[in-house]
Amino acid sequence: QVQLVESGGGSVQAGGSLRLSCVVSGFTSPDYMGWFRQAPGKEREGVAAISAGGGGTFYADSVKGRFTVSRDNAKNTVFLQMNSLKPEDTAMYYCAVASRAGLSLDALRYNYWGQGTQVAVSS
Repeated sequence: QVQLVESGGGSVQAGGSLRLSCVVSGFTSPDYMGWFRQAPGKEREGVAAISAGGGGTFYADSVKGRFTVSRDNAKNTVFLQMNSLKPEDTAMYYCAVASRAGLSLDALRYNYWGQGTQVAVSS
């Protein structure tokens, strides 16, 4: 049974940091993964993607230089380190497993999703 569980969300002031975690179970080997976010009234947005081995990453322009995606395959966990947070980063954040290899922020390329963790950034 595939399961993704996110944690680490919370409320911070602008300029602060948060580290999100996503524990994955039910897979026999690592897959490409991504982080997405969705704010109220907005479409889901791809934030970052990481290759199965962790050597390749890709970011949305809106978070480049502020967010870092990484993974620890020994612990089946993917991380999203978020620094210099802005109020516009406020959203529900989701991790997802890609259906095929390749770094992408297209949600249609992902077929397993977690329940999300809420991030709120105040000014």
